[in-house]
Amino acid sequence: MEILAEDERLKIGRLSLLPYGTNAYILICRDTGESAVVDAPGEAEKIVAGLKDTTPRYILLTHSHMDHIGALDELRGELGIPLAAHPADAAPLSAPPDIKLNDGDSITLGRITLDVLHTPGHTPGSLCFKTAGHLLSGDTLFPGGPGKTRTPADFQQIVRSITGKLFVLDDATRVYPGHGEATVLKTEKEAFAGFASRRHPSDLCGDVLWRSA
Repeated sequence: MEILAEDERLKIGRLSLLPYGTNAYILICRDTGESAVVDAPGEAEKIVAGLKDTTPRYILLTHSHMDHIGALDELRGELGIPLAAHPADAAPLSAPPDIKLNDGDSITLGRITLDVLHTPGHTPGSLCFKTAGHLLSGDTLFPGGPGKTRTPADFQQIVRSITGKLFVLDDATRVYPGHGEATVLKTEKEAFAGFASRRHPSDLCGDVLWRSA
């Protein structure tokens, strides 16, 4: 497991997992040893190994696309801890989430509080999780652009989610996406500002990069 951030209160680790190279994150409260898993792409045994010497409390789901839930059933059975997800993304799951999360909710992990942001666009129930200085953005925001959208309406929705929920956070916030490397929010705000200054076709959607669109 790659350690992305560590201080006196919080440790954040990342696992890039087969079959799609999707990121799973493990959050650990340094004071209590309580932990949470964010997404369950595959290779459940590697996720369980990353939780060694911690007390797992939750599986948090950013969204329910297949590349984020491949190991979910195995993890739920192995760990016996509640799954928390947005109800709008519950349909693809083999069993409903134990905890239904909505915008403005919070999750307590030892002495850490994770704030829940509902950021629809990539999926109707997409969620991001934030705690001081850190944002787990799922497939809502990547370095250089938003998550893939299926329709122009979805693209407009994800832009509203990003600008209204994420870009209001501090510039120094570290962003940990569902695929690929981390970024810093200031970098993404600056790239989006260039995008927003240009005209775009009304049917824009799909895989969009701020700098090339």
